[in-house]
Amino acid sequence: MDTQKTTNGLPQACHGFAIEGTYKDCISYGNGHINDTYLLTYEQNDQEHAYILQHMNKTIFTDPEALMENIIGVTGFLKEKIKAAGGNPRRETLDFVPAADGKPYYKDDFGEYWRAYHYIDHVYALDQVKNPEDFYQSALSFGHFQQMLADFPADTLHETIPDFHNTAVRFKTFEKAVTEDICGRAAGVMKEIQFVRQHSDLACVLGDLQKQGKIPLRVTHNDTKSNNVLIDEATGKGLCVIDLDTVMPGLSVNDFGDSIRFGASTAAEDEKDLSRVSCSMELYEAYVKGFLKGCGGRLTDNEIAALPLGAKVMTYECGMRFLTDYLCGDTYFKIHRSEHNLDRARTQFKLVSDMENKWEEMQTIVKKYMTDTH
Repeated sequence: MDTQKTTNGLPQACHGFAIEGTYKDCISYGNGHINDTYLLTYEQNDQEHAYILQHMNKTIFTDPEALMENIIGVTGFLKEKIKAAGGNPRRETLDFVPAADGKPYYKDDFGEYWRAYHYIDHVYALDQVKNPEDFYQSALSFGHFQQMLADFPADTLHETIPDFHNTAVRFKTFEKAVTEDICGRAAGVMKEIQFVRQHSDLACVLGDLQKQGKIPLRVTHNDTKSNNVLIDEATGKGLCVIDLDTVMPGLSVNDFGDSIRFGASTAAEDEKDLSRVSCSMELYEAYVKGFLKGCGGRLTDNEIAALPLGAKVMTYECGMRFLTDYLCGDTYFKIHRSEHNLDRARTQFKLVSDMENKWEEMQTIVKKYMTDTH
């Protein structure tokens, strides 16, 4: 991404949306890996109103207009579901503000794309899960998200990142990065490279199940980290699923698995001390319970049985992606230190190994709650 273009376009974007009132301020906000996010403030009738302003990363999301078509379609669908259930669509899903020309995005003079949505106040997100109840609420939210979109016409969605969770393709990309070794880093990470290769059977297993018709394709979030759920400060309940850039057809077990690899870890995603990294079975069980309850019986028996596999595959895939990006010169994920992506990869591989040691327990926990879905 061209940082200069983002900086140059920001003043335009602050005034490019159909927001009433007087512009007051715009400050950097959040810690996302991909897009640049800002807190935008306007004054309306002597009161300040906040909005989230985001610059969309065209390097990652090459068709921002298709991406926004996906998001507007999904959030519009969710709003109707939320209204029907007596909820508040302004707080329980993202509520986007159109640009001054009525489009769901603003395009600045540099050809960069921006979007804005209403800020949801009195909520918090979990960068690291601190207790089972928070993780349970995250699970309920993502499960409910799955349940509400179960009858959404998936064939109307664009694939915003082709092969995003196609682990077999990710493996080929990884091997290409190792072979080309454009930064000369491969020799220093042979242990990690061997780990990926030794677990290559994980690359095809979920795709094969889907091709065989054993697990169905669904509308999925595809980035179900716990910090993509906003939790209500007053109630402690999961309120809103955010970061909808990767909503597209996918596998429910991938959504489950990505949550586990991020939220059930006993350490941060970039922890350097691997002795602190493990998969908490207490948190895992809380998530299984909440996710299945949230899904409301929409998952098949095969999908439920494959949940532990989803956790291991997604952890493996994410570690492989971090390692690939490290080998390629850190061009995808934002980094804050020289070996940031390598540290991230190592935590994921440690989690995979820990899951293997706890495999029977993970399967037993899923069987315990499978009966509650019927």
